[in-house]
Amino acid sequence: MEKKLLIISSDITGHGHKSITESLCEKVQTYQNVEIFVVDGFSLGKRLLLKIGQSYGPIIRNSEHLWKMIWRLSALKPHLVDNFIESLIRENFLKLLEEIQPDMILSVHPNFNGSILNILEKQKIQIPFFTLIADLVNIFPLWADKRAHYIISPTYEAQNKCIEFGIPDEKIKVAGFPVRSRFFPKCNARRLYREGQSLTCLIMSGGEGVGNMKKIAENLLDHFECHVKIVAGKNATLKTKLEMSLKSKYGDRVEIYGFTKNIQDLMLASDIAFTRGSPNVMFEAIATNTPLIITGALPGQEEDNPSFAENSNLGVVCKKPKEIKDTLTNLLENNGAKLNEMIISQRNFINTKAAEDILQFILEAGEPYYEEAKEKLS
Repeated sequence: MEKKLLIISSDITGHGHKSITESLCEKVQTYQNVEIFVVDGFSLGKRLLLKIGQSYGPIIRNSEHLWKMIWRLSALKPHLVDNFIESLIRENFLKLLEEIQPDMILSVHPNFNGSILNILEKQKIQIPFFTLIADLVNIFPLWADKRAHYIISPTYEAQNKCIEFGIPDEKIKVAGFPVRSRFFPKCNARRLYREGQSLTCLIMSGGEGVGNMKKIAENLLDHFECHVKIVAGKNATLKTKLEMSLKSKYGDRVEIYGFTKNIQDLMLASDIAFTRGSPNVMFEAIATNTPLIITGALPGQEEDNPSFAENSNLGVVCKKPKEIKDTLTNLLENNGAKLNEMIISQRNFINTKAAEDILQFILEAGEPYYEEAKEKLS
């Protein structure tokens, strides 16, 4: 019997939710009689909800303090957020259920967990509902709804936070962070660093292009024999400013990119990556086995991600551009001993089958509910 999985994701609040969804869609091809339907949760709402979603990029680019306040206020009263979004998406979500008749639902965005569970509960619709957490350590209470059949966590840290929020341990599955297959090297593993080697450094800051990229690049180019590639993401203004300020001074030693769909090629061609503590970017770099220097983190859900990476020797933290020289010099000392330890730690840490494991878990865990769900929807 064909099984239908409906994924509630988002294309407009960063790029991480979309990337996670794509990693799962890749794996469905290995299963017969399984079909995935993906919908942007913000598209289910009225114009107001779309505007709220679209405000994410401008806010984190221009006012991290405002984002921190929004994050904390939402965490204080999660049921108010759930009720508000429920009121906006209810009509279109019910139409979507009638059209697709899914056997199971997976949410990869915190705003659509409690809101959808509210609708299902009120309509007495019995469809197995799964949550896939897209953060690593600091998670919204919105991720942790006891009514979900299972909550899939990328880390034990996020699992512990769910338990703090009252989720029974048996309802949480720790499966690693799903990464798209193109980020995993297809041939030889990354070579270890050798003393005197010229470096290719990649500077990025997630899809929205935030962070002090100019000063980081200047500190690298002024003190090291290196080539620097900068990804400004969707931030076209930042890209123009970087081109004007850096290209005239450093010429071909620096390359500036906008939003790119081939970020994996830049990572694989780089010796080290400088990035903020975005879960998606961090794990894509780890998948490509690119050592990380983490230069900051978005307040709220990313706050402890740099420490998470450092504790597992997946990267080091350097929040001040003026300390870039000392941080990188320390990694390169003794024939790159610390840098090479990081490369080996990343190889041992990453779960290359996380996306496949998650999809298989959802299909198996939902098995007892399929027939019942079909009866309720027919």
